[in-house]
Amino acid sequence: MPDEHPYAELTPATILAAVESFGWLSDGRLLPLNSYENRVYQVGIEEDAPVVVKFYRPDRWSDAAIEEEHAFAFELAEAEIPVVAPLRRDGHSLLAWEGFRFAVFPRRGGRPPELDLSSDREWLGRFLGRIHTVGEARAFQHRPRLDAQAFGHETRRYLLEQGWLPAELESVYEGVSADALLEVDACFQRAAGVDWIRVHGDCHPGNVLWTDDGPHFVDLDDCRMAPAIQDLWMLLSGPREEQVVQIGEIVEAYETFREFDPRELHLVEALRTLRIMHFAAWLARRWDDPAFPQAFPWFAEPRFWEEHILSLREQIAAMQEPPLPI
Repeated sequence: MPDEHPYAELTPATILAAVESFGWLSDGRLLPLNSYENRVYQVGIEEDAPVVVKFYRPDRWSDAAIEEEHAFAFELAEAEIPVVAPLRRDGHSLLAWEGFRFAVFPRRGGRPPELDLSSDREWLGRFLGRIHTVGEARAFQHRPRLDAQAFGHETRRYLLEQGWLPAELESVYEGVSADALLEVDACFQRAAGVDWIRVHGDCHPGNVLWTDDGPHFVDLDDCRMAPAIQDLWMLLSGPREEQVVQIGEIVEAYETFREFDPRELHLVEALRTLRIMHFAAWLARRWDDPAFPQAFPWFAEPRFWEEHILSLREQIAAMQEPPLPI
């Protein structure tokens, strides 16, 4: 059976030719980086620093949506916010070669933030306040909202209609996921009226790199319209009492630059639930890409779905708790 996955023709020769076609002279060094949705490589450049090249997954985003991602990155960089924006060639940052769309970024190293340190949490809170001040200035026109419909209800429908659940767990999942989405919808109703702004969208610690100069943010591939809390809740961890301290410090620092709406705290566990549900559907939708069975072999086992259902039950209880106080 011939290769049909989106990256079947993305060979090392194609990668290097794509980079060189826009004026970068490669020294032949090619290092795959950790990415599954897209393909990302560090490419060595003759007599210069290496660059990072991201090949966008075909048919995921429109050109207009990718250009909005880049425009947001440029806006943030112009505001002196440390976001790694793509490089331009002849005024263009979205490039194409042999059917693949790609972007080239300067390489920026660093370590993950130490979120157990108040100083790191406060630093991130201040920068997120600045990011969201830029983000609220205008809306995305071509990128979707991060909402319960797309990340929850459509996800659930896809998994059930496409038969991804083991037969013995299908009815259990059907009931538990329905109950979870009832709670998600209730959380969004309690937060009705909060602003939807442009956000990073995937602000987990792996997308924040730290150097002696402080943090910088990478990978705006999932930037969307969402409540501001979407970029804050993934910085929280541990038991509830620890999260109360963490969110308090983050919000206090955040409000140095932008007012935080406390109604958004009703969405913390709802957004966590949507991320859990969306992750399962993301794996299912990408299963024909050979990189996914290799990286996530446990997804094909009933054990995954047992733990997934358990996670949803835990989230139902969490969403019924009062929101974190600040």
